[in-house]
Amino acid sequence: MTFQIIFVLLGLVGMITALVLDKMRPGIVLLSVVILFMVAGILSPEEVIAGFSNKGMITVALLFLVSEGVRQSGAISSLIKKMLPSKSSSVAKAQLRMLPSISAFSAFLNNTPVVVIFAPIIKHWAKKVNLPYTKFLIPLSYATILGGICTLIGTSTNLVVHGMILESANSTNAALYPDAFDGFSMFELGKVGLPIAIAGIIYMLAFSKKLLPDTRQDIVNEDDSDENEKHSRKHTVEVVLASRFPGLNKRLRFFDFERHFGAEIKGVRHGGVTRTTNLGNVVLREGDTLVLSADESFIPTWKDSSMFFIVANGKDLDDSLVPKWKKWFALGLLISMIVGATIGELPMIKEAFPNAKFDMFFFVCVTTVIMAWTKLFPAKKYTKYISWDILITIACAFAISKAMENSGFAGLVAEMIISITSFVGPYGTLAILFIITNLFTELITNNAAAALSFPLALEISSQLDVNPMPFFVVICIAASASFSTPIGYQTNLIVQGIGNYKFTDFFRFGFPLNLITFILTVLLVPIFWSF
Repeated sequence: MTFQIIFVLLGLVGMITALVLDKMRPGIVLLSVVILFMVAGILSPEEVIAGFSNKGMITVALLFLVSEGVRQSGAISSLIKKMLPSKSSSVAKAQLRMLPSISAFSAFLNNTPVVVIFAPIIKHWAKKVNLPYTKFLIPLSYATILGGICTLIGTSTNLVVHGMILESANSTNAALYPDAFDGFSMFELGKVGLPIAIAGIIYMLAFSKKLLPDTRQDIVNEDDSDENEKHSRKHTVEVVLASRFPGLNKRLRFFDFERHFGAEIKGVRHGGVTRTTNLGNVVLREGDTLVLSADESFIPTWKDSSMFFIVANGKDLDDSLVPKWKKWFALGLLISMIVGATIGELPMIKEAFPNAKFDMFFFVCVTTVIMAWTKLFPAKKYTKYISWDILITIACAFAISKAMENSGFAGLVAEMIISITSFVGPYGTLAILFIITNLFTELITNNAAAALSFPLALEISSQLDVNPMPFFVVICIAASASFSTPIGYQTNLIVQGIGNYKFTDFFRFGFPLNLITFILTVLLVPIFWSF
């Protein structure tokens, strides 16, 4: 092996270790590795910054704002309230009303705001109708993941892979299979994503009651809390810590929460474990749920803060103050964006407007600006609604992928995979690529997993002299199919805290869903995209 291959291997091992240990945010971890590759001469400065100007990355950034506009309009919170049964129901019947609609929402909106809106509403509703909310919150997260794999904009991973495909249009394989390097159309991934989503929802309907835990004891008893609130101006509030919370990785005794936020911490939930005593020694982590005693000003002050994923007081959200026209206008803009991008991909439109490109990037730009002009989200605060760490992760992912190609590391690993699966041909390599990508996404992040796997897919298809598109699709599905752990996908981390789940709850319920996704992907992908 050459020096460059060894250096890239050590860099990737260090990156994966740092991401698993969660000592720094993923964006700074990947950026550190990219800078090391530049210092070693594996990447040029132009290759380091190329990802920051990629259309896929910028589209993800603008979709954060579109999702925020829809969220602040109150449109999807109103819809979920109408979907929930008003009277007592069984777990399966309630899920049948909820899960397909949630998957449909998440096919066109960022998954995180969908979960952030729905989770407290569903938890409060489940308590009112005497159903265990733990039977609904993990399925909520999984339904958004399943919906996200059905469209180009359903998850940032799809857009990242799409961007990498377009960046690779000058590769040697592109001359043989030019159609594969046009990227994905809006609903192309739905050929496989939709059957997987349907199978996943059927699985959750059948096994949620058996495999998911019953409701665990809350830190504060709701009846006692209501009684105390009658005699006090304080209220019980739950918050789920986000990546921008300033006290992350600190012991509570070294972070004066009450001075910062004007609320007293009554308990902390992490990984299904509840702490109500000796709180000073608790180390705060992203995804932890804090139960607070706060006054009436806390929720209006902090409900839209980027420091918390969720701020809820166990009561129905009041969206009556939002004008109805905003709800319908936000939905209308979203639908117009989707329809416009879909029609813009038609051959007749491309022929009629050869000098214009009416793709998703075009329509998301227009939609974002209109939402800002019409104040669907506060234009002066637009930067707070963008997850900059995710964008830096995505931009650096392009550079890491390029470093794997430049060094020859991707080619070496591709040769090893092909030699292992030589007796089964491309079908075996599809399966191995899925497993590798899925392991990465469960341990680190979905976008980093896609970055590591993409150059492998490119090299494998090139060495086998086959169409690379089946391998690109497998990366999209495998990088999103994070069901077995709470750390691989942000929505899993959010519901872990508010639902008081243990790590084992995700594995017991999610691993069979990983298997279902794996089997259907390997079987269906070659049918729709031949080698």
